[in-house]
Amino acid sequence: MHFLVFLFLLILYLPVPAKAIDIPHSTEYFYYVCDNSTGNYRNNSTYQSNLNLLFSALRSNSTGNGFADGTVGTVPNMVTGIVLCRGDHNASYCNTCFSWTLDILNLCPYHKTAWMWYNSCYMYFSSQYFLSSLANSPHQTLILAYNVTVDPARFDRAVLQLMSEMKSWAVNNSTKLFATGVATNFSTEFPVIYGLVQCTPDMTKSQCQVCLQRLIDDFPKYVNGCAGARTIGIHCNIRYEVYTFYGGPDMVRIDGISSSQVPPPVINKSTKKKSNLIALAITIPVVAAVLLLVVFCFCLYKKRSHGRKTFLSEKVNSGEKIENVDSLLIDLSTLKAATHNFHETNKLGEGGFGAVYKGILPNGQVVAVKRLSQSSGQGLEELKNELVLVSKLQQKNLVRVVGVCLGGQEKLLVYEFLPNQSLDIFLFDNEKRQELDWRKRQRIINGVARGLQYLHEDSQLTIIHRDLKANNILLDSDMNPKISDFGLARLFRVDLAAYATKRVVGTFGYMAPEYAMHGVYSIKSDVYSFGIILLEILTGRANCGSFDGEQDEDLLSSIWELWIGGTITDIIDPLLDCHISEMIRHVHIGLLCVQEDPTARPRMSEVVIMLSSETVSLEAPSKPAFCIKRRGVSYSDSVSGDRSVQVAQDEISILQLGPR
Repeated sequence: MHFLVFLFLLILYLPVPAKAIDIPHSTEYFYYVCDNSTGNYRNNSTYQSNLNLLFSALRSNSTGNGFADGTVGTVPNMVTGIVLCRGDHNASYCNTCFSWTLDILNLCPYHKTAWMWYNSCYMYFSSQYFLSSLANSPHQTLILAYNVTVDPARFDRAVLQLMSEMKSWAVNNSTKLFATGVATNFSTEFPVIYGLVQCTPDMTKSQCQVCLQRLIDDFPKYVNGCAGARTIGIHCNIRYEVYTFYGGPDMVRIDGISSSQVPPPVINKSTKKKSNLIALAITIPVVAAVLLLVVFCFCLYKKRSHGRKTFLSEKVNSGEKIENVDSLLIDLSTLKAATHNFHETNKLGEGGFGAVYKGILPNGQVVAVKRLSQSSGQGLEELKNELVLVSKLQQKNLVRVVGVCLGGQEKLLVYEFLPNQSLDIFLFDNEKRQELDWRKRQRIINGVARGLQYLHEDSQLTIIHRDLKANNILLDSDMNPKISDFGLARLFRVDLAAYATKRVVGTFGYMAPEYAMHGVYSIKSDVYSFGIILLEILTGRANCGSFDGEQDEDLLSSIWELWIGGTITDIIDPLLDCHISEMIRHVHIGLLCVQEDPTARPRMSEVVIMLSSETVSLEAPSKPAFCIKRRGVSYSDSVSGDRSVQVAQDEISILQLGPR
């Protein structure tokens, strides 16, 4: 009996394993600011020359300790800058990271002040001299969109204690003013908390202590219950996560085991039998009470979660903040009733990820329900976490996610319903295309570009669409564009943001050549797809669509031949009425996006600037990569499932922390 009671208690109190959040290191920046307050400089100006000299000098001077600052030129062309590499990296890696910061010149073209953060280093430059002040401005706090659910108050106290201990170690024991550390056994949900603090080496110990303490004092305002956060500034920064994110040893280690948890003293043999009987008499009622409490809490939770599912759409429409997947869930029975059990008369269409049905929720809201045809390669908990993150992507050119159903074998996503359906219905129909005048088409082009920029660069996540095409661009009642199916490759395939995939998922005619032929993709793959859509909008023709007997060239081939021949206007849709120079500029931008070399294609932030400003000069485009010509294959044919390309086995998922 004693053994059975001991075994039961052992099982009851086994520690709960931590939830794994796999967020590997990324060479992509995660935060940048283009500051307009100090004005802009012109191309080939003295300020631009001084800025280039500053970048070169900072890289040269930072080889010793991963830090450098300096000034080049005189007012009004003076530029001041600073670079800092994370203290756990060697000089070679820091130099590589500093070379990445040149991206800021493309992201913030002609800005006199800008700021860029990578996971391992940062760069800040300004036309204002700031080195005489050790104020930590500009600074920004970024949080991980995942909350601690088990005793968050104790978790927060552990974070602050860890930060304080690391601050003391960095100030008193490190010549780099840098420290890492771990806090253990403060949470059953996340048993280990990892932290890091750092100051720029030009600060004194007392200055570093004051700088870090100010960040620690402000931390509780932003990170209440968050599973990860960082505050970044130009002179000091702090960070914590529930996964290891740095290299090298832990300089600080604290443990949350209290004195009441130490092993009990050895019991004298003469009193052992009596003590065992007493322990058994106490244990059995306690265990019974615990089991009853667990059953009661479970029933209460199920009742409350059912209520949340029924009225989900009302919660979303009211603007209530989505914190976990429970606030997104809709019952399968509700969606079956809304779509008349997914009846064919309610079917709006079908794509690579599954069929879409029109539905009406009990509160009268009209929605589009996507019934996913492929099972997820993720575990259910990881899938739920991703769903919450994707549901928080809010931008006017993205279709809004209303809810989700994960009932049984079904996986369904619920979106807002858009009455004009998709762009291809208008663009590739001779009669409906007449409704798309130039201003409407221009609004569609600009809206899609801004939506992609948000997905790639401005959201909490870095989302690569992987299947951007005309029938994934939906139109609202005012013909404003909204990108749909974003994040599905991330949510319901084995690997979204790796640089190689074992399965190609997309549509012929829109896929970048490096992705279609080798399974290699990046944000530049979406840029290629955008370029195709832009050229389709300008011409009213589908790329690699159905060919007649007299048409031997695909759209890209035709456009390129006319471009180099100087007769590009011959292929522009005759229905369009706009200035010829404006049309040629848009064709030019489209050709830049579909270049064969992915590195030559612009980022979407650069595309947005090109589209909005006629003064930005455009480079000459190189010959585009032509799509694979397939007679009789329409533009809506998709690649999935059986048509796979075997490449590298590594699977990586990129997650950017916090808003930019």
